[in-house]
Amino acid sequence: MTRPSATGSSDRAQSETAQSESTRLDDRSAMALALVEASLAADAGDVPVGAVALVDGQVIASRHNEREQRGDPVAHAELLVLQDAAAVIGSWRLEAVTLVVTLEPCPMCAGALVAARVGRLVFGAADSKAGACGSLYNLCADPRLNHEIPITAGVRADEAAELLTGFFTERRA
Repeated sequence: MTRPSATGSSDRAQSETAQSESTRLDDRSAMALALVEASLAADAGDVPVGAVALVDGQVIASRHNEREQRGDPVAHAELLVLQDAAAVIGSWRLEAVTLVVTLEPCPMCAGALVAARVGRLVFGAADSKAGACGSLYNLCADPRLNHEIPITAGVRADEAAELLTGFFTERRA
């Protein structure tokens, strides 16, 4: 089950998500869906970051960055997908959720993952400027916090990085 963005998701993303709901997705397949979401963000003029929430390998939510669309500084893909996942599950505690995101979460998003008690994080490209899950900080593995999240990094990282590089190259041209 997915919730379209405020401006509506494309038929392509909905079709791929519907197909994925009938099978258990592995990390690479889930990242493929997150990459589709990231492309939707780029199409809308937002930084291409996409996220998918899974429970037992089934998609329960998928979103992309909507900061430009909404004029909202906190409309990051991770926060939006967490909100949708909590609505589907009926609880803010998301221990059963695996979050798959194309870019390493920033401190705000990593903090939200910890606060939501997400069960597992999978990300694509590392973020050397703002990454808070291993690059600059590792909020998800800080024993001083009330929850630690297992992380799988680098899934389809080249594809995720290419989307970001292409987006910023085009913006600077």
